[in-house]
Amino acid sequence: MWLLSGDAVVCLELACEDCISFLWHAVASWTWDAQDETCGICRMAFDGCCPDCKLPGDDCPLIWGSCNHAFHLHCILKWVNSQTSQAHCPMCRREWQFKE
Repeated sequence: MWLLSGDAVVCLELACEDCISFLWHAVASWTWDAQDETCGICRMAFDGCCPDCKLPGDDCPLIWGSCNHAFHLHCILKWVNSQTSQAHCPMCRREWQFKE
């Protein structure tokens, strides 16, 4: 027998096969898929935000280069625009190309 209790649905029969699946709670962790944990330009953590942003999240995404180095979007755009000639990766000095 099922009972609605506030926002939860509770099974009143402890051995009920239908309620066994509700007893299991999955736990997961989330991380960036990057080799480092900080931006190579501003040195701020990827799970935080760059100096130009007020809040972390979708407004400050990570951008990867073809060399597999990752940076905050605002940081790498400033870096690329500040180069007088062809832009290079700030970490490995390869020619900078955005990874597709």
